[in-house]
Amino acid sequence: MRPEIAVEVENVSHHYGARRALDDVSFHVHQREIFCFLGPNGGGKTTLFRLLSTLIPLEQGSIRLLGHDVTREVTAVRAEIGVVFQAASLDRKLTVKENLRHQGRLYGLTGRLLEDRMQEMLARLHLTDRAKDLVETLSGGLRRRAELAKGMLHRPRLLLMDEPSTGLDPAARSDLWEYLREIREQDGVTVALTTHLLEEADKADRLGILNQGSLVALDSPANLRSEVGGDAITIETDDPATLSEAVNARFDGHAKVVDGSVRLEQPEGHRLISRLCDAFPGRIRSITVGRPTLEDVFIARTGHGFREARDN
Repeated sequence: MRPEIAVEVENVSHHYGARRALDDVSFHVHQREIFCFLGPNGGGKTTLFRLLSTLIPLEQGSIRLLGHDVTREVTAVRAEIGVVFQAASLDRKLTVKENLRHQGRLYGLTGRLLEDRMQEMLARLHLTDRAKDLVETLSGGLRRRAELAKGMLHRPRLLLMDEPSTGLDPAARSDLWEYLREIREQDGVTVALTTHLLEEADKADRLGILNQGSLVALDSPANLRSEVGGDAITIETDDPATLSEAVNARFDGHAKVVDGSVRLEQPEGHRLISRLCDAFPGRIRSITVGRPTLEDVFIARTGHGFREARDN
């Protein structure tokens, strides 16, 4: 494993009975990178998170974190990673500080060192004035900050997060990402997180898109969007299947039905708008054009929309 690589996954597959949750997945994450695993529910990202965090055993393939094999060196791996779960792991009946103290002791921190670490994390996550508050009295955003303080208390080199923005309002999400960038820049921490939120994945340095257990795309958000090509045109109509066929016949395009709308990509898409409206009077309820998004990347790589994959 090269020293600049924090996470190296090679040919990993995993099954739950007859269902294959991951299918020959390979990728790497650079050190000091914020990397995102994007996918709909059932895409495989939670299984991957559990494998990386050593919660379930590896069936097939290999995983190395910070130079350590997750199967043969599990104790060394756990000492180097911080984990923030989607479900709350804080004890609601304890204060924020009591939760941190118990966490620190699990990692062998005691005495003055533990007290200093707790004060440091409380200050960095703006929780000093809430240290003596019971967790059950905190808002969702404050609880997420406390979860981060707990996960970073032992100063891990790699932070793993499962759906970290679940239940957070936009302001709390912004605070979360500000902190992730801070620990990347100031502490050299590598961050790998899962999400089903397209706008969150767009903030990562690089991302991997998972669909039905397969890694279907891997690059920076900007590079992935540039591969789509042209503008994305979305047409709302009462009969999308028929209109899609008519658009393809009339304009020799590549229109398809996605999430109940007609979608197509076209260079300088604004020039096609008036021609579409003239060609199909009364059949178009609305039409929009915009630059390609990660949703368009997902459609291009899988042939269906993100919502369709999530609902199946």
